[in-house]
Amino acid sequence: MTSPLNFHLEKYEGPLDLLLDLIRKQQIDIKDIPIATITSQYLEYIDRMLEMDIDVGADFVYMAATLIHIKSRMLLPRDPALGKEGDNAEDPRQELVERLLEHERFKNAAEMLQEKRMIEENVWSNPQIKAFVSEDDDPGLAITLFDLVKAFGELVERAKNRPVYEVESGDVTVSDMVRYLKAQFEEAGDEPVFILRIFEQQRTRRAMIALFLAVLEMVRMQAVVVTQKDLFGEIALQRHSSFDAVFASGEPLAAIEKDYI
Repeated sequence: MTSPLNFHLEKYEGPLDLLLDLIRKQQIDIKDIPIATITSQYLEYIDRMLEMDIDVGADFVYMAATLIHIKSRMLLPRDPALGKEGDNAEDPRQELVERLLEHERFKNAAEMLQEKRMIEENVWSNPQIKAFVSEDDDPGLAITLFDLVKAFGELVERAKNRPVYEVESGDVTVSDMVRYLKAQFEEAGDEPVFILRIFEQQRTRRAMIALFLAVLEMVRMQAVVVTQKDLFGEIALQRHSSFDAVFASGEPLAAIEKDYI
């Protein structure tokens, strides 16, 4: 198979970004990764980085070791004793697949928000709109979901330096977090909900990502809007005028549960 890395050396933000790009370019089923091929192409990328005197981060090296370890486990002959118990042996690739799927969801959301930001930057506003806005209205500063993505990314980076305690319980879902946010708004009344404070209360990275996706879904459904009163102030979520209408039926939550199965 021809390597997709033979034209130029692309820059990736992390090892998962590189792996996902390799899989996308070759239209590989992410749940059935040809680990030998991907490992070879990944190591080729690392070698080219070294040839070009590019600093190879520890996370890239660690992922290379992980891929080699997975490859070696898949090359080992299967224990005959395990075969008698059925075909329920754990796939060595499973943990990597789950990480890639999680990274892909987050990356797709970021790409969607980037496209939205570019569209908004090329839209002309109507200066006469001021004639229809009350002087008492205070819309706050112009802020987009792109700003929220950036703030969330910084929060995740800070969270890496704090101890994280994984609690043995059922996996938190995006729909669970939508219900949680809905309860927060009902408790707050007409007051805004400062979303980054809620992010910091989450004890696991998985819960933080589920909460972030829940925010995106609520913005998409026009249940909430992202606001910021002051420059460099806290990012908050405010009830949209259609907040109650969105949750009048259980259809939105049912659709979210279906989308994130």
